[in-house]
Amino acid sequence: MKVAIYSRVIDDDQYVKVQQLLDELAKENIQPVIYKPFYEMIQSSVRFSDKTTVFSDSSDLTEAIDFLISLGGDGTLLDTVTLVRNKNIPILGINFGRLGFLASIGSKELHIAVQSLVKRTILIDKRSLIHLDASKPLFGDVPYGLNEFAIHKTDTSPMIKIHTYLNGEFLNTYWADGVIVATPTGSTGYSLSCNGPVVFPESSSFVITPVAPHNLNVRPIIVPDDNIISFEIEGRTDHFICALDSRKELVDKKVQLAVRRESFTLSLVRLNENNFLQTLRNKLSWGLDTRN
Repeated sequence: MKVAIYSRVIDDDQYVKVQQLLDELAKENIQPVIYKPFYEMIQSSVRFSDKTTVFSDSSDLTEAIDFLISLGGDGTLLDTVTLVRNKNIPILGINFGRLGFLASIGSKELHIAVQSLVKRTILIDKRSLIHLDASKPLFGDVPYGLNEFAIHKTDTSPMIKIHTYLNGEFLNTYWADGVIVATPTGSTGYSLSCNGPVVFPESSSFVITPVAPHNLNVRPIIVPDDNIISFEIEGRTDHFICALDSRKELVDKKVQLAVRRESFTLSLVRLNENNFLQTLRNKLSWGLDTRN
């Protein structure tokens, strides 16, 4: 078995956890294939097996890779979307910090996680992605994201007007700092912080959430994800910001934009005992009396 390992950066006290993971993989004769910048970062502090190799970009992730392990938080796991792309490599998110919605497996569960991969006692969740079409090429050859697409004013500009259409039919004009179109997975991210609803991952929908709307009667709306959502932007400045997950580009307001559901999905690994309801209760403290 081959397992790719991706991470951006870790704290000094987390090298022990990385070593534990590598040791667990070695015990099961699993070959680690480590993201090269991460390998170079930790190579002086961690022992590697003789089978260890590295990868540099998406093209290095071949069909020989059985799983990809993301070490970090939800933001780190979002990075893996640009690596895995449409290769359908299942992603296991191990959280080195607080419990995440995506990286929902704690670092104390490393042994259990590796054993689950070996024994295949896992569940694979298929998560939908959001795809951006634009009249000008944006975001290179990865014009899609797992969490959300967002339009936002620049830091120095006043609010913008975002004319929004569903399948060509006018929906609303948002006078706001921006608009978020979130997938069900992304409903617990940026959209949630802007008072968007929590949507179950299998809901086949988009959540359109305004950011600081000028009109207080404007509220988030859920639409089926077979809709094409298009936008026209007006503002006093010539540019605005487009974002796909954590990636951002400065865009001319004349550029035409539309989003739709991506044709392929992302595979997320979860252990049998971990599910979305448990994560919601743990993250949002549901069912607990927090007054005392």
